[in-house]
Amino acid sequence: MRSVDRVLRDACGVQFTGAVARIEHRGRVVFERAYGVTRADEFGRGVYADTRFDLASLTKLFVATAALRLVAEGRLALDEPLATVLPEWRNAAHEPITARMLLAHTSGMNSGADYRAIVDENVADFALRAPLVARPGQRVVYSDLGFIALGVALERTTGLSLPALIARSFAAGYRPRAAERADVPATEEDGWRGRVQGRVHDEKAFLMNGVAGHAGLFGTAADVAALAESYLGPLHSRGGASLPDALVREAIAEQAYDPVLRRGLGWALKTSDANSCGRAMDAASFGHTGFVGTCVWADPERDCSGVLLTNAVYFGRDEDLRDLRAAFYEAMVAELC
Repeated sequence: MRSVDRVLRDACGVQFTGAVARIEHRGRVVFERAYGVTRADEFGRGVYADTRFDLASLTKLFVATAALRLVAEGRLALDEPLATVLPEWRNAAHEPITARMLLAHTSGMNSGADYRAIVDENVADFALRAPLVARPGQRVVYSDLGFIALGVALERTTGLSLPALIARSFAAGYRPRAAERADVPATEEDGWRGRVQGRVHDEKAFLMNGVAGHAGLFGTAADVAALAESYLGPLHSRGGASLPDALVREAIAEQAYDPVLRRGLGWALKTSDANSCGRAMDAASFGHTGFVGTCVWADPERDCSGVLLTNAVYFGRDEDLRDLRAAFYEAMVAELC
């Protein structure tokens, strides 16, 4: 994997201070390497393969999988209105919204909100009552608020907190302990919180005490790879599936078309060579990105997955990782072929 390593070495210290990459092929690890430090100052510590990163919107994949497990258990219906567990939506424009719509980003809920406008609000309540920007089912609107609402629905359905629900099935978790924070790669410095390290970067999740359906999980590259394998493995008759095969296939099949990025259930689906997975991965590939600099993509045709966790937002929100991500995945495919 020399070309993969070269791509990441060239980017280290320029596009991120620290990163971990993990590549699996046919269910086996073929590359795992750590790069750099947790921050670019005297407080920086080395990054290792088991370093936990702020996963940002990769959180959505874990929450989506938790929701699908409830579907498999018969405790949550994909296509029944969630107003039965979210009474705030009764007799409102939100009333037809289903779990499938939230998972596929077709609920019509707004993408997000400026944290400065909701700093004194209960963010979950705000998400549930915010006006829709489209009719439910009309079109794709990638929505943090939709996954905040999904998190609330899961808590009410199970009687468990979101951290407890996630802990039942995954190693990734919310809110690192104080003693662990210095080992987490730092993210952006802002005028509100200073340098953010070991606390969730996403402002809405921060206002929710670090626990939300759309962001807030911290985990390792291995944690993310295991999640991808739980969908990729069943397609190739490997054991350990946590969902029925039919539901796995449904999750990574097109649920909603969008010209930029088609949607499965939680997963994004490769739509063009301009996507962050680059040109080489198969059209059936599925993945997701996270704002701080995280990503995962899996290619069912080649039976491979690649996880790249970075803290690219450390160098500012204008840092565009599309070219780096594409170069990583194109090098991965070239090495495997």
